[in-house]
Amino acid sequence: MGICFSKLQIQHMEVSDTKTCKGYAKPPWLFKGSALYQLHLVKARTARTFIPKECRLVEAFGYTLGGFFLAHYDDSPAGIFDELVVIAGIVWNPPTSCAWAARVLVSSHEACNHGRKEVGLPSQVAGFSKSTMGLSEKPRNKGSDFLNRIGIDTAFSSPKDRTDIHVTEIEGSTTTDFCNINLATLPDSNSIDKWMGPAIKMSLPSFSGHTEYNPQILKYSCQIDCRVRAVEPAKVSKATQFASQAVEKASGLQSSSTSVESNIYSKEQINARDRSISVLLSKPLLALEFNFLKMQVEAPTVVGNNSTNARDS
Repeated sequence: MGICFSKLQIQHMEVSDTKTCKGYAKPPWLFKGSALYQLHLVKARTARTFIPKECRLVEAFGYTLGGFFLAHYDDSPAGIFDELVVIAGIVWNPPTSCAWAARVLVSSHEACNHGRKEVGLPSQVAGFSKSTMGLSEKPRNKGSDFLNRIGIDTAFSSPKDRTDIHVTEIEGSTTTDFCNINLATLPDSNSIDKWMGPAIKMSLPSFSGHTEYNPQILKYSCQIDCRVRAVEPAKVSKATQFASQAVEKASGLQSSSTSVESNIYSKEQINARDRSISVLLSKPLLALEFNFLKMQVEAPTVVGNNSTNARDS
């Protein structure tokens, strides 16, 4: 498989300077776009560092189910923006369970403020720098005919491009590297011969809160309507110096040195960011691509202690 550099394209997602949440009217809030939902095996001891003591982590053999939700919204209360939700793990909430976000990075000040104040999320403003490289056609597997009929072969064996997304946190005029996410880019979603997967409706319940802006524990639900299919898991890595320099040039911001970083972030904040990255670097289990995504986010409600620390009967 060769990389066709003549197809290299670099894009930078501008960060909105909007400081208020004017676009967010009364809930529910509707978001439209596409997303990658990737599940990972996360070490329970890492996940517990993000979760309040009164909450019970769902775990087995020292691991819980975490991962990330990477989305691009074409239409939302905050307009067009990118989002990366790092999911630390799953918390028990009888009779089901809820995800807990370790970190939420968004390319919109408005979305960041709303997430912090209204939904209780650990939101941070971030930059998303995207580069796409064309790939040569991958040889077909002789045994792929059946998989092709059900859409798996299309998803796993025939990516036309690879997209590299470099994510940086932004604090004032300083950027701090977060991670690189490399994923397969499939043919045009409007192609009539592309198998987009079944149309589904699902609910993703989540816990939030326990933050500086929202100290209470909250629960909210995302009602999702989309086309879904399994795809090749994205490859996550630590940010490289080359990628960091590309972002600096595109955004006009200066990357933070160790001394500058220590002045802006506390030791606890730096450790929390590093643990969030370790969640992303954990072992991937399954990746699901959401197309034609319509996500309705309900207003959060305050959760009592009994609903988070209950034990199995």
